[in-house]
Amino acid sequence: MEARSEVVDPSQLQTVQLTDNALNKTRNFIASKPEHQDKALRIYIQGGGCSGFSYNFMFDEKRDGDIVLHESDVSVIIDKMSLEYLKGSTVDYVEDFTKSGFEVKNPNAKTTCGCGESFSV
Repeated sequence: MEARSEVVDPSQLQTVQLTDNALNKTRNFIASKPEHQDKALRIYIQGGGCSGFSYNFMFDEKRDGDIVLHESDVSVIIDKMSLEYLKGSTVDYVEDFTKSGFEVKNPNAKTTCGCGESFSV
């Protein structure tokens, strides 16, 4: 049985935006790994990290109740609970001398840790 998901047009919601860097890196990840070909980028929030919640990213298939966002030609999956914490956020991909990875600018975060990988609300 195929999982049902809700498809949302980002222009109609205050939702998550991906920068050009994040979109390009996601495309590169998909193109370079055969196991990612039929999957979308899942962004989710999990309890943990030094500030209470952490941002997580993986390539995954849609599940019941997931929200599917389309940014250009990239599909992003977010579960409803995570979307509540991520609304209005911008996801970027940063590569510099100290780190590389997805970075979230979240207007809902009251505090963030020094590394930027966890937050509290």
